[in-house]
Amino acid sequence: MSKGKTHPRPLSPHLQVYRKMLSMMASITHRITGAALFFGFLLFVWWLLAAATGPAYFDFVESLFATWLGQLVLFGFTWALMYHLLGGIRHLTWDTGHGFELQTVEWLMRANVFGSMVLTLLVWIIGYLVR
Repeated sequence: MSKGKTHPRPLSPHLQVYRKMLSMMASITHRITGAALFFGFLLFVWWLLAAATGPAYFDFVESLFATWLGQLVLFGFTWALMYHLLGGIRHLTWDTGHGFELQTVEWLMRANVFGSMVLTLLVWIIGYLVR
């Protein structure tokens, strides 16, 4: 190499370079659901504070949660909780050193998505039956 000439430096990999894989999407979704749970638990604390404040304010908060938008938010919160819970169990499995085979990883990701949907529907069905 002659003096003064430089090789072009390689660019750092970016998200556009990587092929979208199920494990990558599951990881991103796990982080997003973790953030969503923070805001969902703020709503839960608001509901508890409303219960402690008095019946009139509690009825007001309950009426907000009973709207279609409130129900949609609560349904999304339930799904985020179930998805994050199952993702945490998957990570605990990995912490033991198990489940790193490619087929197992793919199966766990699919089970996480499917299981979170089933558990969410189950929680809501039981909630409506008990109600």
